[in-house]
Amino acid sequence: MPTEIKRAILIAGPTASGKSAFALDLAEKTGGAIINADSMQVYRDLRVLTARPTPEDEARVPHLLYGHVPGREAYSAARFADEASRAITEARALGLVPIFVGGTGLYFKALLEGLSPVPPVPDDVRAHWRSEADRVGAAALHKVLGARDPAMAARLKATDPQRIVRALEVLEATGRSLADWQETPGRPVLEEDETERFVLMPERDELYRRCDARFEAMMAARALEEAEALGRQKLDPGLPVMRALGVAALLDLIAGKVTRAKAVESAKAETRQYAKRQVTWLRCNMSALKYVSAQ
Repeated sequence: MPTEIKRAILIAGPTASGKSAFALDLAEKTGGAIINADSMQVYRDLRVLTARPTPEDEARVPHLLYGHVPGREAYSAARFADEASRAITEARALGLVPIFVGGTGLYFKALLEGLSPVPPVPDDVRAHWRSEADRVGAAALHKVLGARDPAMAARLKATDPQRIVRALEVLEATGRSLADWQETPGRPVLEEDETERFVLMPERDELYRRCDARFEAMMAARALEEAEALGRQKLDPGLPVMRALGVAALLDLIAGKVTRAKAVESAKAETRQYAKRQVTWLRCNMSALKYVSAQ
């Protein structure tokens, strides 16, 4: 626990690392409001599959920016930065310490470093490149990016469709490379010296065990019914909510494409791989973000 409570607390960590429980305990001890910093927990359609805090937990201390966005909308880091600033003001007006908790690295970057002022991308441009990614795959799109924007392509792996699509849509929408936009510094939401920072980082085997156990608990908590309700909306497959962990596997199960056992194992594997990527990001950025370890 911090020896001196700053004006805001940040808690980061991979999925299933125990961030929410840690934040809840800290909020009750310090008089805090918990503010979401997870890109999937903003969606109201998925409480179970995104491991949002339970209604019982939400009743114990104020929770902000959870489940307030319909799945048909594509939430962004820029919108998060704006809403986070307002949530901080709201918490402080109530005499509460803002406590950010989540696993989305870009959101913590927005809080501490700010985001480059990239103009909004029109919906039709975004839809086009997402469709192309589904049609031809990430490797082919990486070649397209390499021909049009070699500098940006050199920064990205050919196996990273989300960032490749982002680079192409920004290039088309603005006529400038995303690499150029990123040279312009953003304005941070919080100054580092006004924050207390934590990273929860369980050992790998324990983290993977927690990932598997949590998905089993999700299945017992009607995750399948939640995925079915989402599927009935017939949303664009490229929307972020459709890429939430476990959604694709459970929709395949509902469609009769795979067995229940296969769907569950696929979702668990996806979750473990995501946790692994989060751990890599945190280890690469903990020093820059000046986080301290917490178990």
